[in-house]
Amino acid sequence: QVQLVESGGGLVQAGGSLRLSCAASGRTFSNYAMGWFRQAPGKEREFVAAINWSGGDTYTDSVKGRFTISRDNAKNTVYLEMNSLKSEDTAVYYCAAKWGLRSTAVNAYNYWGQGTQVTVSS
Repeated sequence: QVQLVESGGGLVQAGGSLRLSCAASGRTFSNYAMGWFRQAPGKEREFVAAINWSGGDTYTDSVKGRFTISRDNAKNTVYLEMNSLKSEDTAVYYCAAKWGLRSTAVNAYNYWGQGTQVTVSS
């Protein structure tokens, strides 16, 4: 069973930056695609970014140019660098993992972290 633990969330002002981290368990980390999703109050969980083991990445349109996903397979860790944060980015951010290639679909991921709160004040 893969375990994921997010960290790095917090309260920031609009225009600020945060770097989220997701530490993954397992010796087969490099075989998994990793994703970041977020869920705001009253809204569905939505895709934010995803990355393959090779580093190929995908972003939802609303964060392109502001967020960067990366991974360090040697450290079993995936990151989400968030810049120019907006109030609309406020949500609980979840790290997720799936075997194989990355996906933008929530249901494609098998393993999830507990989430970390990101609050952006306007």
